[in-house]
Amino acid sequence: MSCSRIASFVYLLTLASLLQTAFGLRHNCSDTGSFSAGDPYEANLKQLIEYLSNQTPQTGFGRRAIGQNQNRVYGLALCRGDVSSEDCKTCVVRAGNEIRQLCPYKKGAIHWYDYCLVKYSNIHFFGQIDNQNKLYLVNPNTVSEAYSRQTEGLLSLLANEASADPSSLYASGEIQVSGSAKIYGLTQCTRDLSSSDCKKCLDRIIDELPKCCNRLAGGRVISGSCNFRYESFPFVKA
Repeated sequence: MSCSRIASFVYLLTLASLLQTAFGLRHNCSDTGSFSAGDPYEANLKQLIEYLSNQTPQTGFGRRAIGQNQNRVYGLALCRGDVSSEDCKTCVVRAGNEIRQLCPYKKGAIHWYDYCLVKYSNIHFFGQIDNQNKLYLVNPNTVSEAYSRQTEGLLSLLANEASADPSSLYASGEIQVSGSAKIYGLTQCTRDLSSSDCKKCLDRIIDELPKCCNRLAGGRVISGSCNFRYESFPFVKA
């Protein structure tokens, strides 16, 4: 690859990262119900988002249920395990404010950013693996079959490490591929899951690796309960 093509690729990656940080990766609005302006559910949702914005940055994870009966709202927020509390707060505040604009008067929604996710629903979902909400992102540069095999091995190792640490349910690492080339990866689960369900969730999305990212230099599968990412360049914050 020429120097100009390398520079262009790095520029595109940087631009994509900035856009994702500013505008989010994707959102889903659920069909579990809706509410009207001024309903108690709206006030409970506002209170929930404020709580998550204040509490999540302390540990990188927050969850709460607010309200009673049909006006009860359940929500959680998760920040990527390597980001600072300041970046975590910025992300959760932005995602929480934006999702209510993207999914107006919906009782359930999820919004993914590069650094965080915010999810809420009128249906109790804590401790349950979310297989409905899912997002795929890839780095389109192609790699060898050996690279893909080593990627799967790294992610499987990181899935074991993440699920073995219930305090964070997060792991990151790297492996040498050939020469100076490396593969960098991370795995993470929302901390409402048990260690065993975290492992189950990660194993399930890693099994999708051949379908989503076969022989590609980077990729992500992000669900409502767990996610992985791998790249040919370092992306985890020191």
